[in-house]
Amino acid sequence: MVQLVRFNYKIADAEENLGESEVREAHLAKSLFYIRIGDKEKALEQLKVTEGKTVAVGQRMDLVFYTLQLAFFYMDFDLISKSIDKAKNLFEEGGDWERKNRLKVYEGLYCMSSRNFKKAADLFLDSISTFTTYELFPYDTFIFYTVLTSIISLDRVSLKQKVVDAPEILTVIGKIPYLSEFLNSLYDCQYKSFFSAFAGLTEQIKLDRYLHPHFRYYMREVRTVVYSQFLESYKSVTIEAMAKAFGVTVDFIDLELSRFIAAGKLHCKIDKVLGVLETNRPDAKNALYQATIKQGDFLLNRIQKLSRVIDL
Repeated sequence: MVQLVRFNYKIADAEENLGESEVREAHLAKSLFYIRIGDKEKALEQLKVTEGKTVAVGQRMDLVFYTLQLAFFYMDFDLISKSIDKAKNLFEEGGDWERKNRLKVYEGLYCMSSRNFKKAADLFLDSISTFTTYELFPYDTFIFYTVLTSIISLDRVSLKQKVVDAPEILTVIGKIPYLSEFLNSLYDCQYKSFFSAFAGLTEQIKLDRYLHPHFRYYMREVRTVVYSQFLESYKSVTIEAMAKAFGVTVDFIDLELSRFIAAGKLHCKIDKVLGVLETNRPDAKNALYQATIKQGDFLLNRIQKLSRVIDL
């Protein structure tokens, strides 16, 4: 290719006639060319060569960001994980706040793409006022991801403080179809409006390259949040009243709740005869007790397996 001949000529010329900085820039230009044409193998190879010519921590960080962009394009999660770890190690040597804040967005996107929505929400929220990562996506998309991950990760108080009332989110959220209604109707307990907005958002979530693999999981988690919020207000409530609040049929809500209760997502039971839902929320102490028993059983099983191996 003519362009490659030019890059090679510039590299040779810089090595023969110019300084180390010019040599590095010539190698970087070749790396970026391979990234632009999507040649992953050669891009990574050339980025490694460029890294060997780079001394400054900030410039080495920039090379990691280029690697991350390539890795996200190919959805190479192993490379993304290794690159994030490499960036964190580089920051121990130094590095400026602007690059550190950019890394939070990269890591947040990785967490969201690997279904760790809680950590993704925390990282995105930390980056709201310092966002400069336009090479990944525009600010509107960043707010879209921040709201979606926060809704299934934060409690009501935190959601109000960090998302519902956040000035940075308020300036943008109206530009994204259904998102404002989705967030505010959940917080305001307007469940019919919430389901309506949720239906409008599903296509955007389904078509998003990072969220698409988790579409069904996200749908379940959101419904768990909204059903739990509704039931928290009652010790008992009729299925008909709940169906009316959500604007759906009794049969639909009955089937939904049966699935979520069976999966341990909702703490209530259905009295089919009376058509009533009775909540039985476990307290924190009881939940800790159950978790301790479960972990103890798991540990005992591991010890028994290990003892059998040792006996052999």
